[in-house]
Amino acid sequence: MLLRELTESLEERILSKYASLAKNSRGRLKPERECDLRTCYQRDRDRIIHSKAFRRLKYKTQVLLSPQGDHYRTRLTHALEVAQIARTIARALRLNEDLTEAIALGHDLGHTPFGHMGEEALDEIAKEAGLGGFKHAEQSLRVVDKLERDGNGLNLTLEVRDGILKHSKGQVDFSKGFSSSPPLTLEGMVVRISDCIAYLNHDLDDAIRAGLVSLEELPRDVIEFLGKTHGERIDKMVKDCVENSMDKNEIILSEDILIAMEGLRKFLYERVYMGEIAQRERPRVRYMLKELYSFFLDHPEQLPESFRKSLESEKIERVIIDYIAGMTDRYALQVYNELLLPHPWRSEAWYNT
Repeated sequence: MLLRELTESLEERILSKYASLAKNSRGRLKPERECDLRTCYQRDRDRIIHSKAFRRLKYKTQVLLSPQGDHYRTRLTHALEVAQIARTIARALRLNEDLTEAIALGHDLGHTPFGHMGEEALDEIAKEAGLGGFKHAEQSLRVVDKLERDGNGLNLTLEVRDGILKHSKGQVDFSKGFSSSPPLTLEGMVVRISDCIAYLNHDLDDAIRAGLVSLEELPRDVIEFLGKTHGERIDKMVKDCVENSMDKNEIILSEDILIAMEGLRKFLYERVYMGEIAQRERPRVRYMLKELYSFFLDHPEQLPESFRKSLESEKIERVIIDYIAGMTDRYALQVYNELLLPHPWRSEAWYNT
C-alpha cells in the first residue's frame, strides 16, 4: 500500500463523519496522477507554500502600511496565524487538517499592496474599466487558477479553491453569524471563522503596540466576554467555537461571543481601519495606484515580459490590475518612484565610475 493510501485509510478511520476525506475530493481542473506520498490536500498546501504569491505576502500590509518594526504583522504572518488557529479547531473537531491548512495559507494570496486601502483603490479602477470590480478573495482564486506558474496556475483541488474563494465574511455584523454563502466544506468554514479570530486579535495587538488605541478604551463587553490579553481572547474564541460545533455539521459560535466580536470589530473599524492615520493615507494610496494603472495603460511595453505575454489572451485592463495587485508595498513604491517621479540628471561618466 502506498503511503498516500495509508494516510487516506487513516483519515477514514479517525476523522469525523462530517470531515472532508482526501480520497473523496472532487478533483482538479486538470486531472493529474496522484502522488505516492501525499494526499491531494497535502500537495495543495505544498504548492501554495512554494508559490511566488505566498512569498510576496511577507511585504504586504496587514493593517499598518509598511510598518517600521519587526514585531508588526504582515499578510504572511497573518496567514500563518490563521493556519495555526484553524488547525487547532479542525483537530479538535476531527476535521481534515491538511485541507484546512491549505485553505488558510492560500486565502489571502490575491491581496493588494497597502491592505484594504489598496483593495478599495483597485476596486474603483476595475469598475471604471468595466471589469465589475475587484475583491481580494476572487483575486486569490485567480492567482492559484491562472497567474502562478507563468500563467498555468497551481491546479488545486475544488475544495481548496472553494475555501479560498469563500473565506471572507466581509464587513457584515458578526452578531448575525458566519453562515451567509458558506463554503462547501466545514474546513472552509473553520478558516472563515479563524480568519476573523486572527485579524481581530492581532490587529488590536498591533494597534496597541503602535499607540493608536489603548487596552483601557476597549468596550466593556469585549473585556468581559473575551478577556484582557491577546492570548485570553484567542483562547476564549477558539474554545467557544469547538464547544458549540462539536459533533455538528456546522461551525458556530455562541451568541455572547459573536456580540463581543462585533463590538471589537466596530471598535477597530472606527479607531483603526477608518481612524486618523488610515484617513490620511487612503487618498495617497488611491492616487498612487491610479497613477500606476494609467501609466501602464499608456505604456504597456513597460510591463514585465510575463504580463506582456498575457496581453495576447487578456484585456490590457485585466493584466495591469493583476500586475498591480501582486505588488508588495515596497515594490509598488519602488515602481512608482522609478516610473513616475523625476530622476536627477547624471552624466554618462558618472555611471561608468
